[in-house]
Amino acid sequence: MAGKSFDRLRALAIATQAVGFVTIITLETLLGDAARSWQALTLGGMLAAALSIAVARLYQRNKQRKFRDRARHDESN
Repeated sequence: MAGKSFDRLRALAIATQAVGFVTIITLETLLGDAARSWQALTLGGMLAAALSIAVARLYQRNKQRKFRDRARHDESN
């Protein structure tokens, strides 16, 4: 595995999913059947966070790729 030993985006993804699952379980414990709409909202937030992190990762990867391509182009000239 190449690259940094600590990936902030991966840690953020894991943390947001963990918080979301704990929130869903806590809502079920505290509210019972009345928690369904809050759980759906929490799940939506989890999905939005995951999508945002995926887009950030894609942006970061593309930015690194462009930087490497420019460096290779400059070396060849």
